[in-house]
Amino acid sequence: MFEIMRPIAEFLQMVLPGWVRMPNLTFVLPHAAYWLGLLLFPPLAMYLVKRSAEHSVPGRVSLPISYLLWFWGGFVGLHRFYLRVTKEGFVYIALFLLVLYGNRQGKVARNFESESHNLLQDAQFQLERFGKLVEQGQEGAVAQLAAAKEALVAAQQHMTDASLALDQWAAFAGGFAAIILILLIIDAVRIPGLVERCVAREGVQAVYKEILVIERGPRPDPRNRISTPLTRAVGMASSWSGKFVAYWSIIAVFVYYYEVIARYVFNSPTNWAHESMFLMFGMQYLLSGAYALYEDAHVRVDVVYERFSLRTRTVIDVVTSFFFFVFTVTLLLTGFLFAWDSVNVLEVSFTEWAIQYWPVKMTIGLGALLITLQGFARLIRDVRFLLGANRA
Repeated sequence: MFEIMRPIAEFLQMVLPGWVRMPNLTFVLPHAAYWLGLLLFPPLAMYLVKRSAEHSVPGRVSLPISYLLWFWGGFVGLHRFYLRVTKEGFVYIALFLLVLYGNRQGKVARNFESESHNLLQDAQFQLERFGKLVEQGQEGAVAQLAAAKEALVAAQQHMTDASLALDQWAAFAGGFAAIILILLIIDAVRIPGLVERCVAREGVQAVYKEILVIERGPRPDPRNRISTPLTRAVGMASSWSGKFVAYWSIIAVFVYYYEVIARYVFNSPTNWAHESMFLMFGMQYLLSGAYALYEDAHVRVDVVYERFSLRTRTVIDVVTSFFFFVFTVTLLLTGFLFAWDSVNVLEVSFTEWAIQYWPVKMTIGLGALLITLQGFARLIRDVRFLLGANRA
């Protein structure tokens, strides 16, 4: 395979201009963009989801989705597959595989260039060393100096070959990437027409049949009908916080998408993608605890618990809530202490990205506060149920 592709790489290196190379990505996510993204993306996503649910037609291909796929996955023809133009979609895949192959060979050439550079430096050092020994008249130094000169010439030739190979494979990958870019520009103009053709071809103007899906879920809990202004307010806060941080998972898709493309297509791994996401998921875990409790979604062993009557289960919940509050109140107090210490020193991570840690630690106390309030609301509900307030 290498012998077949090498002449193509040499040809592209000769005919393409010097700027047609696969570039290195040097983008580093700014701290402000990270925190603003966590704050602004969820409400924007909520709005778009609501708007889409109100205006979308089931089964119809969408022009915005087509452009979304064109932008994020067009390099492998996702927009073409979405619009049922599969043959041209496979063209994108073939071109992208050639880009990956060129990058793989370019990585090998880069390692070869690095080794050649080390050999060249060593040969230059040996040349200087034996040159000094010749000046000092040391026996045998002349022969060693001649050997060092030969080694230097060989190292220079290796360095030249390595640099040439690196340039050739960079042109190989960059050339096919340029072809993909040209096709994407053409498709950006053609997408509206392709959407209309797809709609006409598949006859999505037909009357849609409504399908009623009956889901079997857990039996309804009469205690959920009991509410007070306080429990409703706490429930709304828990529900909103859980839905808010749920949309952070979408951010992870885009960030890891960028990391994979940067690493394997542009040979430019990031120093911030992994750290930003594991911090985000840690905050998501802390802030979603109240929502999970509100939806009764926490994992528990209920083989015996479910066999009791509803009133007995309620008594058990009230009694065991003591242990729940011991944990959450301890987490609340220690979390705010951790956050206070972190804010006082404006703590940042020890990594190269140096992201702020104090907002992350603030979510420990905030998450504990939310889940404590939700636990208190459930306790009020259970006590009112035991006292006979079983109506809304």
